[in-house]
Amino acid sequence: MPGHRKPHLPERFCAICGRPFSWRRRWARCWEAVKYCSDACRRRRHQKEREVQ
Repeated sequence: MPGHRKPHLPERFCAICGRPFSWRRRWARCWEAVKYCSDACRRRRHQKEREVQ
């Protein structure tokens, strides 16, 4: 049995790529402010802002 699943964790969609991502322990205190699934998407946020303008 490789690892275990955690179906009870909250999930949200990334503001950049639109993929779903789950709660992580490191986001426990700031989960309400988390918008991006990864550092790569967080870096790409400026590119998307430029495309909208």
